[in-house]
Amino acid sequence: MPSLFPFLEEIVLEDERVQLRSLQADDDGNLRVFSQHEPELWRYSIQSAAGDDLLKQYINKALMDRKTGISYPFIVYDKKWQEYAGCTRFYDIQSAHATMQLGYTWYGKKFQGTGLNLHCKYLLLSFAFETIMFERVEARADALNVRSIAAMKKTGFITEGVLRNNALSANGRRRDSMVLSILRNEWMEGVKQRLQELCKVM
Repeated sequence: MPSLFPFLEEIVLEDERVQLRSLQADDDGNLRVFSQHEPELWRYSIQSAAGDDLLKQYINKALMDRKTGISYPFIVYDKKWQEYAGCTRFYDIQSAHATMQLGYTWYGKKFQGTGLNLHCKYLLLSFAFETIMFERVEARADALNVRSIAAMKKTGFITEGVLRNNALSANGRRRDSMVLSILRNEWMEGVKQRLQELCKVM
């Protein structure tokens, strides 16, 4: 079964706090402030967007992967601050198995710890499990990225294990990757409600 995503010209997910829309080639202007002034955002990433050239490469790769149906990138707009805040995406999309990964998520420092991520995750997971009816959403993080792993656990992801020495970080370091996931039945039986409650207070 082919991926659903190439046939969706535009996906917009939003609530009262955040809007997620499909990333576009000209969004480099909306993200340049982070690229130029907060290069440490990609310290643990496989692909960096620090600096104008790497930002363009980052966006071009994301859009190329969208065309082939293996990824769907979003730009994140914070309605509270009325500013663009960062990026996130679905990737490794496998429609035949109703599974995909959620990642490449980063936000400018101003937006970290504000509850924005919880709202984003709620919208993305609702889409994955209730709109396109996927069965599993996986997330990975550098095992050293304690902040990211804690955020995923707070969202409701369950730790599965560690892939040892499985990837090359953007800085050239070999990394171990923590693997976490949420299953559709877990979402429907409690994770969704818990995340809704967290979003109400953040």
